[in-house]
Amino acid sequence: MDVHRVPNHDQMDYNFDNMEPKHGKVLPCQEDRFDSGLDSLKEDELVNEFENICVSMGEESTHEYEPWRAVVTDDGDTLLHLAIIHEAQDHALQMIKLSHSHPFLNVQNHQRQTALHLAVITDQPHLVERLLKAGCDPRLADDSGNTALHIACKKGSLACFGVITQNSQRHLASIVSFPNYSGHNCLHLASINGFISLVESLIQLGADINAQEQCSGRTVLHLAVDLQNAALVRRLLDLGADVNCLNYGGFTPYHLTYGRNNDEIRCQLFDRTAEELRELPESESEDSDMDDLELSEDELYDDIKFGK
Repeated sequence: MDVHRVPNHDQMDYNFDNMEPKHGKVLPCQEDRFDSGLDSLKEDELVNEFENICVSMGEESTHEYEPWRAVVTDDGDTLLHLAIIHEAQDHALQMIKLSHSHPFLNVQNHQRQTALHLAVITDQPHLVERLLKAGCDPRLADDSGNTALHIACKKGSLACFGVITQNSQRHLASIVSFPNYSGHNCLHLASINGFISLVESLIQLGADINAQEQCSGRTVLHLAVDLQNAALVRRLLDLGADVNCLNYGGFTPYHLTYGRNNDEIRCQLFDRTAEELRELPESESEDSDMDDLELSEDELYDDIKFGK
């Protein structure tokens, strides 16, 4: 199922359920932003703007078009984005109530953040729940490829994580496994940031404990060893992580203990790793690299011709 198209013609659509991005330029990874409207409207101005536009709007309004939905800042933020950023919860809730199942809920700003992204970033789980129940699409990704669930896992927000997973059952498998533009899925992000309880919850929800991140093929066990997180290594082993899984360079998690000082991690992995996979693999380029080093400077550049 394709992600719901919203009236933002600059946004990139993704087919989360088929796990393949549609054709489009991958934007560079940026830090999560929650101040997109701070320079455009201050909190008092936000309140006045909303109240002036909506002064005649009744709570039971059923108009398909409302003028306040068309207000957008230079950063692409709607009044709903701004209300969430400034934690003007009453105004946010009113707009959500009047926009049930309306495309307005899924409008993305210039960083492709929806109201749902911003509610998670600002840690407002009550708004996260109301947005999801009103029809906000949890599959939409920001300009770093992160869905709202990715952000919850990155921030370690247990409350937002619980609300999203409980209210997104239809798309849960796809958003749990879908990688962001750095190649990390939700389980990778939770592991990188050391949130063991989220790691456990994701695996209980069906996340593949041996899924490889797309940059170098590391599993969460590789990542835990890289980060020297002994408690996470121990828990992943208890949960059934494959110690013999190779990353794209041909290294097991045990190989990553070489040159590290944490003997506890090394001992945890040694007995469980297949004997033939304990030794570091030989580099195929080692001999050619040594040959290059033995060449003189003249020999290295003797194929460069100047002039005719």
